[in-house]
Amino acid sequence: MIEIRAIVTDIEGTTSSIDFVRDVLFPYARKRLPAFVETHGDTPEVQHWLHEAAKEAGIIEASRQEIIEMLLRWIDEDRKSTALKALQGMIWKDGYEAGDYRAHVYPEVPARLRAWRAQGLKLYVYSSGSVPAQKLFFRHSDAGDLGPLFAGYFDTQTGPKREAASYAAIAEAIDEQPAHILFLSDIVQELDAARAAGFQTGWLLRDPAQASGTPTHPAYPDFDAITV
Repeated sequence: MIEIRAIVTDIEGTTSSIDFVRDVLFPYARKRLPAFVETHGDTPEVQHWLHEAAKEAGIIEASRQEIIEMLLRWIDEDRKSTALKALQGMIWKDGYEAGDYRAHVYPEVPARLRAWRAQGLKLYVYSSGSVPAQKLFFRHSDAGDLGPLFAGYFDTQTGPKREAASYAAIAEAIDEQPAHILFLSDIVQELDAARAAGFQTGWLLRDPAQASGTPTHPAYPDFDAITV
């Protein structure tokens, strides 16, 4: 096996439960988004992402209420919109800092991340959530502050997670040969894209019922089963 020098990990279904994102974070942002946009809509950062959302939807002119309704619909659809993810991240920041919740991570993940760092591996995150939201997630985890373990974060501004070019861009950004990078995810299409870019891959199969047919990537029930 080629030496692994860096690990890039997904979040939902990989380091952390999909239920936390679906049942805690999404409803939290959905409930607060209308008031957040109304009260922060004139600040430069929020204004930028509202404009980006409108551009993504092909809207030339729309009222603030129409944009809010569109964003709420996108939340319901779990749309992988960079603009939406950025706005959600701003709302989640308030929730983390208020102590309304802590981010879930699977029990074995913190110790395994620390062990990999102790081995000299560099750790990165690649998620559809915005980079600020990713940093908040690991800083406010139910296992404490895991942020210092990561050397960098990537989101969909790098590119879609199911396109090989996105992984090539990550390899270039971290100055590492793709063959020496292990990408971990619970989504086969993401793993396919990473492998097409030359990455090694690991399929987190925490629920065996997810599997159908013969696995096309090395499959692991948890982080402890991964040998690097």
